[in-house]
Amino acid sequence: MTTLKPEKGVLLVAEPSIIGDVSFNRSVVLLAEYSEGGSVGFILNKPLKYKLKDFIPEVSSTLKVYNGGPVEQDNLYFIHKIPELIPESVEISNGIYWGGDFNAIMYLLKEDRLNKDQIRFFLGYSGWASEQLEQELEVNSWVIAPNTYENRILGKSNNNLWKEKMLEFGGEYVLWSNSPEDPTFN
Repeated sequence: MTTLKPEKGVLLVAEPSIIGDVSFNRSVVLLAEYSEGGSVGFILNKPLKYKLKDFIPEVSSTLKVYNGGPVEQDNLYFIHKIPELIPESVEISNGIYWGGDFNAIMYLLKEDRLNKDQIRFFLGYSGWASEQLEQELEVNSWVIAPNTYENRILGKSNNNLWKEKMLEFGGEYVLWSNSPEDPTFN
C-alpha cells in the first residue's frame, strides 16, 4: 500500500484496531485543514437521526446532518461543491469547499435549491492539536487514502464507505470489512 502523507483533501480511514472508540470507530474522515498548528476534518459516514430543519427552524430542509466529530458539537459546519453560490468558501481540494457566507446558505435553503449531492452539514468536527495526528498515524490509528471520489464524495452513500475502503486496501483489511461493528457479537 502506498504511504501517503497527511494533507488537505485526503481521507483518514479508521484502522480496525480503534474498535471501541466511540467517536471514530469505522470512520472515514475528510481532512479539511492540515498545518503545523493542527488539523481539522469531518467524519463523512456517520449520519445523525436529525435533519437540518431540526436545527434551523426557519427552513424546511430535510437534508441529513452528520456527526462531524467530537469537537464543538454545538456548532453546525458544512462542506460543499458550489462556491459560485456560496461566497467566501475555502477550497479543501478536488472541488470540495468548506464554509462560506451563511446568509447565502439560508437563502438557498429557503428557496429549496440545495441537495445532498451539493452540500453536507455536520455537527462538530474532528480536530487534532499540533503533532497529535502524526502521533495517531505512528500508532496506526488511521490509514491515509486519496479521495478518489473527488467532489462526488458529497453524494456518496455512507453506509458502506468504511467497508469499501477496507476492501480497496486488500490483505488483512478484507477480513475486517466483514466483521461485526462490535466484535463481541461475533
